[in-house]
Amino acid sequence: MQVERTSSNDLLVDKLPDGSKVIVDRENEMVFSLNATAGAAWDACNGPTTLSKVAEDMQRSLDPRVTEELALEAILQLQEKKLVTTSGLSSGGTRRAILAALSGIALPLVVSLTMAEQARATATTSGPATTAAPTTA
Repeated sequence: MQVERTSSNDLLVDKLPDGSKVIVDRENEMVFSLNATAGAAWDACNGPTTLSKVAEDMQRSLDPRVTEELALEAILQLQEKKLVTTSGLSSGGTRRAILAALSGIALPLVVSLTMAEQARATATTSGPATTAAPTTA
């Protein structure tokens, strides 16, 4: 399987201290949140590469127990969000096989929001909380 990041000059990537990433796609007005496992896969796709190479890079940067099945799961999630493209996709392992092979490695997780959804979420969770002062009679 060949893997490559989707080419876009409109992606802003912010790496967080825990290894997770926030990717802002200004062109499509989307915000993506990648946990450390998906972030390691993203980093491994910094040029045209293969599934085996992604798994090897993830083993070095994240955890030596990373398998090709886990790397495939991460790539599939990144592909679903149109952050990477693939060719020659093999059937790969099942989720059950991936879970059975893991012990202590977080499954990759990629979530996305539109910028409008992100703005609404931020607006409702930020700002000072206001409570009514008790009244005295």
